[in-house]
Amino acid sequence: MLEGDTGWMAFPPEGWEEISGYDEFYTPIATYQACHVMEASQDNWLRTAWVPRADAERLYVELKFTLRDCSSIPGVAGTCKETFNIFYRETDSDNADVNSLSPDDYVKIDTIAADESFGQVDLGGRVMKLNTEVRDVGPLTRRGFYLAFQDVGACVALVAVRAFYKHCPQTRRSLSSFSATAAGADATALVEVQGMCLPGAIVVEMAPRMFCSADGEWLVPIGGCSCQPGYQQVMDRCQACSEGYYKDGTGSQPCIHCPPHSLTHRPGAPVCPCMEGHFRAYSEPATMACTRPPSPPRELVASLNASWVTLEWSPPSDIGSRMDLAYQVMCQKCAQKVEDVLVSSNSTEMTDGLTRRLNSNGRMTATVAMVPGTENRLKEIAKGGCTPCGEEVRILPGDVDLKETRVAVMGLDSQYDYVFEVASLNGVSSRSPKAPASVSVRLSINSAEFGQVTNIYQESVAKDSLSLSWTAPKHDIGTILEYEITFSEKVQKKVSYTTVKSKWTSVTLTGLKPATMYSVQIRARTAAGFGPFSNAFQFQTSEQSLDLTGEQSQNTIVWLSIVTGLIVLILIVFFLLKGRYCGYSKAKQNCDEEKQYHVKLPGLKMYVDPFTYEDPCEAVHEFAREIDVNRILIEGVVGAGEFGEVCRGRMRLPGGQAAPVAVKTLKAGYTEEQRRDFLCEASIMGQFDHPNIIRLEGVITRSIPVMIVTEFMENGSLDAFLRKNDGQFTAMQLVGMLRGIAAGMKYLADMSYVHRDLAARNILVNSNLMCKVSDFGLSRILEDDPDAAYTAKQGGRIPVRWTAPEAIAFRKFTSASDMWSYGIVMWEVTSYGERPYWDMSNQDVIKAIEEGYRLPAPMDCPVALHQLMLACWQQERTLRPKFIHMVAALDRLIRTPASLSVLANGTPRSPRPYLDPALPAFLAFGSVGDWLEAIKMGRYTDNFTAAGYTSLDAVARMALEDLARIGVTLVGHQKKILNGIQILRAQMVQMQDSGVQV
Repeated sequence: MLEGDTGWMAFPPEGWEEISGYDEFYTPIATYQACHVMEASQDNWLRTAWVPRADAERLYVELKFTLRDCSSIPGVAGTCKETFNIFYRETDSDNADVNSLSPDDYVKIDTIAADESFGQVDLGGRVMKLNTEVRDVGPLTRRGFYLAFQDVGACVALVAVRAFYKHCPQTRRSLSSFSATAAGADATALVEVQGMCLPGAIVVEMAPRMFCSADGEWLVPIGGCSCQPGYQQVMDRCQACSEGYYKDGTGSQPCIHCPPHSLTHRPGAPVCPCMEGHFRAYSEPATMACTRPPSPPRELVASLNASWVTLEWSPPSDIGSRMDLAYQVMCQKCAQKVEDVLVSSNSTEMTDGLTRRLNSNGRMTATVAMVPGTENRLKEIAKGGCTPCGEEVRILPGDVDLKETRVAVMGLDSQYDYVFEVASLNGVSSRSPKAPASVSVRLSINSAEFGQVTNIYQESVAKDSLSLSWTAPKHDIGTILEYEITFSEKVQKKVSYTTVKSKWTSVTLTGLKPATMYSVQIRARTAAGFGPFSNAFQFQTSEQSLDLTGEQSQNTIVWLSIVTGLIVLILIVFFLLKGRYCGYSKAKQNCDEEKQYHVKLPGLKMYVDPFTYEDPCEAVHEFAREIDVNRILIEGVVGAGEFGEVCRGRMRLPGGQAAPVAVKTLKAGYTEEQRRDFLCEASIMGQFDHPNIIRLEGVITRSIPVMIVTEFMENGSLDAFLRKNDGQFTAMQLVGMLRGIAAGMKYLADMSYVHRDLAARNILVNSNLMCKVSDFGLSRILEDDPDAAYTAKQGGRIPVRWTAPEAIAFRKFTSASDMWSYGIVMWEVTSYGERPYWDMSNQDVIKAIEEGYRLPAPMDCPVALHQLMLACWQQERTLRPKFIHMVAALDRLIRTPASLSVLANGTPRSPRPYLDPALPAFLAFGSVGDWLEAIKMGRYTDNFTAAGYTSLDAVARMALEDLARIGVTLVGHQKKILNGIQILRAQMVQMQDSGVQV
């Protein structure tokens, strides 16, 4: 703004005068005035000071002035003018002559006229009638300029002169910074400006640029920047990821929490480095959790089979949170003279040092040592005179990348000892600087005899049983896992042996014939296999119910007394617990008096219903420990439960370390009933102690909100985990999960406890794939009577798809109804989290079950597992297996993996027990299209028709490859249609067997 600058010069000096005055608002102003209207031919100049051009290429001049109307001045008609002229001159420096002005040096910009002029009346009323005019000039090329104003005979006053140029201001667009830029010289000029990426941002496709218009406005940006790895976009800038978070790519996505077992130690991390002992495979992205190499294989057993040696082992206890477990078998040949060489490792811990040898009769010795890490294994073996086995030793089916836990070794030479090492490996074993964890066994084929049971004693005898005991083998053969007892009648035409097992040095043989002589042999089993059988011992049963004398009779009396005492004690506890259920109408003192008789007896674990307490806090404090709220750090919300939020957190331990925990909070505004139910769930969990039951860490009741703290299960609920990892597990791994669930339910059943809501959604999975039963919100106690049941509240919610028919119909729950639910869980696991009964309504499910329908085997489900499911779904609850039997059945499947190789993808073997004997609903449809609509797959009607599948009979013969061929490529849709085909096929078989024409 140039207003009345004293550096201005007037030529001639009296032509323009600097006058200070007041405007119409009495504000002081400085003006330059010229009013030489009485004389003709005026040429008065006013020149500004030198103005630096800066970045301007086009100059704008704003004039504010007043001009008097010539008609308001008498006698000036020929000399008064109503315009004046404006000029400019460019120079590189302030070099103008202060004494003179040459008009020829100046370039005229324009002649200025007033829009409004003032007269005598305005002058008297102090009305200025200010005019504003703007003129532009350009392009400018010199370093500065002068402005000049020429008066040619007007009565004019310059109030303000402002010289300026237009520019686009500094700005940020698309994570780019653009500096302030002057507009171009021409009215249509566009100035291209290159942008700079903001800190933390990089160019992705095209460098950022924008155009500045002649009006000083930015046009649409081209190109741009994105936040680089390790930075996230926050408003219009890139912010470094904080510690514990990372971002592995460019773009606008936010930073995310480091995957499990990884952590960052500085802001702006593009990847989370793995914690010590954890790694990522070379092909795994930064989003994958870090995993660890597996622990050593367990229970390595060597046994002689004809002309070869069989090595068997159990999977490691820790598979490193990975599914790509494999094994490697290494062989070393050693000189037999080195008898006491123990293949070991740099580790200082060894377990079960065991010597076992083989001779031609099957007797074996071996030195077994757990080897968690062996960096210098070959050097250690070389010190013992061992060298790698040659080609003559063959390991079948191979020695590397083994998936099974069994190999056969052939070509052994009796002149040597052999050391076999079995190592566990997975996808990150090659990333670890340590050698794979392994277990080894040393074998020697010779005639050494040891580990034999030498003496068997008769403790008692009855007409149908024998109680025997024996002494353990004298030789040091390591830890004895169990004994195998084989017996038969001594005199019989066709010898038939019976085998039983015992973990102790005693056994009672039952189911024997009276007055019959039996031959008994016993052998011990260690980690290296079975030892030799003992010599045959003969024992005879008695003719009477009891044939005892002397010391044996006294021992029996003692045992009978103990058993009788235990029975009486159990009855006392039973009646005390029955009395424990004091009604709420009783005085509180009476309840407290009854509680004092709940003595904790050794060996007895009884469940106490927290709903019998008038104050739930009393039950909580009896069964759960109170945790100081300052020990809990909440890290984030992982879900919402019935009572409030479920959070992930860490609990500070006494040693200063922190353990991950799950925290359930009681939502604000809770009712007293909700608080009671919330605390009672903690009281229930606090009474359980089993590896397959979710562990209660404690409760927080002395602060707000009330919290329940449990162990943290990394993989969340089983149903979601299976859906996320569809098809990623072997049948043996699925059986292992089911075995864990069954073991947990057996524990609950042993405590006379009914869960009522057993489903895959209520099973939690940790990083080691261990399954644990959780969610005891619907659970209730079952009294001592094994046939007792809990009667649900009227109108209570029941999960129909998982609930036994008698529980749905009569609201009565037993351990048998839990077994029905367990069968549904088995179906969920083998179908990888599919919804039971698919899209059927609850009423349709109830009707179908009443009519005998049962879920078919999922795709690729072993027949053995589906048979167990059908056993769980027996209509008569007394015919269903108990959980102790289910655990035993699953253990048998685990011990015989071949039993899982037969899949139930074909027609069900026995459709009659579980199919509707009436006309099947699926066959009520007249076309394939109607059938597809019934299973919610109507979108594929045209595919079936085009491929020639126009009848249900043709559809029933379709297989997986047929679906892929006609265009059904989605795995989920293939599964759903195949399940429908399986049901359709089974129903057709049933109708044919019943004489119904299909």
